[in-house]
Amino acid sequence: MSKLLEVKDLKTSFFTHVGEVKSVRGISFSLEKGEALGIVGESGCGKSVTMMSIMRLLQENGKITGGEVDFDGKNITKFNEKEMEKIRGNEMGMIFQDPMTSLNPVFTVGQQLTEHYIKHKKVSKAEADKKAIEMLNLVGIPSPEKRMKQYPHEFSGGMRQRVMIAMALICEPKLLIADEPTTALDVTIQAQILELMKKLKDELGTSIILITHDLGVVADVCSKINVMYGGLIVETGDVREIFYNPRHPYTWGLLGSVPNPKKLLKEKLTPIEGQPPDLLNPPAGCPFAARCKYAMKVCLENQPPLMEIGENHRAACWLNHPNAPKVESPIKKGE
Repeated sequence: MSKLLEVKDLKTSFFTHVGEVKSVRGISFSLEKGEALGIVGESGCGKSVTMMSIMRLLQENGKITGGEVDFDGKNITKFNEKEMEKIRGNEMGMIFQDPMTSLNPVFTVGQQLTEHYIKHKKVSKAEADKKAIEMLNLVGIPSPEKRMKQYPHEFSGGMRQRVMIAMALICEPKLLIADEPTTALDVTIQAQILELMKKLKDELGTSIILITHDLGVVADVCSKINVMYGGLIVETGDVREIFYNPRHPYTWGLLGSVPNPKKLLKEKLTPIEGQPPDLLNPPAGCPFAARCKYAMKVCLENQPPLMEIGENHRAACWLNHPNAPKVESPIKKGE
């Protein structure tokens, strides 16, 4: 496989009346063609800001302050707005977090789908209608010809999310970014949306970045996971490595807070105590040190690099240094 997306030392800040909020503080990762990557972490860790930086959809006070984003061999951080408009929605599609507010209530679903397609592909209205019906059918919306004429308020939350996926995919993008695509949906619809994303990856060869705070959601869809905390990637690796051999205390905390059906009646969930770091004034050392019961002096003073654990597995924790005391992971293999 060849690289579709490569992010190199990306830094993004928001300039507010109280100072510079360093939301993304130098992250690097890549995505192969036809691959699915999960980005996980709690609210405020920089997941969505990373994707908005890649799509260049930051708020007015947001700015990429360093690094580079290469997409399909092109450095798009150098692109102007007109050049980005040709890529957004065409070569890159995005499913936004809230399907309830992402669709325009005064236009029919058909109008919103076809306008998008006509703009990028320069086709006739009849061709656009045909493609829109095809996409609604692909995402599992029954009676697509009838649904084309309906407004967003006539759709359930799950159906609106399917429309958002159809809109993101209508131009057959090389990359689909899904930001919390199952938020506020019931578990049945959630499972259907995730199954649909797997189908798109397998059948259309679409590369996917799935952003979520829930490690369980990425288990089926993704082959790789980036764990983010405090604007940094603190652990990265194949799904199996992250689930069965996690090597960062924050990842242990995330896994420890996921309900385990086998232990539901035996053990309480273990919350991660404390608060995330203040990114107006980021800590000098590891961003998780203040909440970590294994923290050492070096953790408070020096930010750890991503250290090699194994093939395609790295973790930014001083416990992985050869001279560090041995601490056994509380996450047992096979659980």
